[in-house]
Amino acid sequence: MTLTYTLDPVVDRALRDGVLALWADVSNAGGAVGFVPPVTEDDIRPELVRHFAGMAEGRIRLLVGRDGDGRIAATAFFAFNGHRLMTHWAWLYTVMVHPRLQGRGVGRELMAAAEEAARGFDGIDAIRLGCRGGLGLEDFYASCGYKEVGRVPGAIRVADGDDRDDITMLLPLR
Repeated sequence: MTLTYTLDPVVDRALRDGVLALWADVSNAGGAVGFVPPVTEDDIRPELVRHFAGMAEGRIRLLVGRDGDGRIAATAFFAFNGHRLMTHWAWLYTVMVHPRLQGRGVGRELMAAAEEAARGFDGIDAIRLGCRGGLGLEDFYASCGYKEVGRVPGAIRVADGDDRDDITMLLPLR
């Protein structure tokens, strides 16, 4: 399935509601996107508001993938560095594909769209992302060209007695 990708979509109620629904569905399906199930849209809303505030300030950009019916089915957020010695790379985070589309190549398609978008950003030479260990995400990102460049054992506490590695991946663009 091919989605239609838009960088910097208009932020309106449909976008907000679509991203909230996607984020809740991905989280509740066990996706490693900052929450542990069960969650509701109300649990996620404050984090999305922070994302939108960063977008309004120009620190964050959003890439959205919509399905043939116009529903938001994938997202990736880019965050730019404020530190003057690190402005040459951007973070990619809250990378999500709706569970109904997983296993169909949409994740790989989203990562390619994110790479293409980042190549158009002035002064950005690389993309960094962090992922939660224990789910095989580092293998997926490696298959998309990313290289593991750091790992902090047990840095992410999913639940009592369930600590996961925080893995940093890097994709050079130049």
